[in-house]
Amino acid sequence: MGQVLDKFHGKEWRKRQIRKISDKVFERVKNQSGRATLTFEDLYIAVLLVYNDINKRLPGPHFDPPSKDQIRSMMQECDLNLDGQINHDEFVKFIQKLTTDTLVVVSQGLLVTLVVAPTVAMATKKATEGVPGVGKVVQKLPNSIYASLVTLAIVWFQTSREGIE
Repeated sequence: MGQVLDKFHGKEWRKRQIRKISDKVFERVKNQSGRATLTFEDLYIAVLLVYNDINKRLPGPHFDPPSKDQIRSMMQECDLNLDGQINHDEFVKFIQKLTTDTLVVVSQGLLVTLVVAPTVAMATKKATEGVPGVGKVVQKLPNSIYASLVTLAIVWFQTSREGIE
């Protein structure tokens, strides 16, 4: 079960999402500024755009962007050629470093779903066994199948709800 869901929302999926967001935002800010690199002001706007996209696309709670001071200090760490500006490669590394904690929180949220959902499934199975019409079908399903179906339904519901927001 975990392996199946890992394919849908695993570590690599989250990294690809962050990379897509980073590439899209860098191009957008670069096109608006007319420069091939980002100044601090451009970088700050890009970080706000990245966090906006992360909050829209990735499951879990919404995340607040870092402060200007945090961005300024990280910019100095990621500015490998020390020109005071961030190129595309530096930007990708900057965003990956910046979003590491964000991805941990998303992973923890998914883990809670995968642990809590089967427990809820077993509680609801016992409660629905007495319902006329449905009870006999629920009784015939093995616990592992029922728990898997309920967990998949919960994950599907969470991901489909995010598309609406």
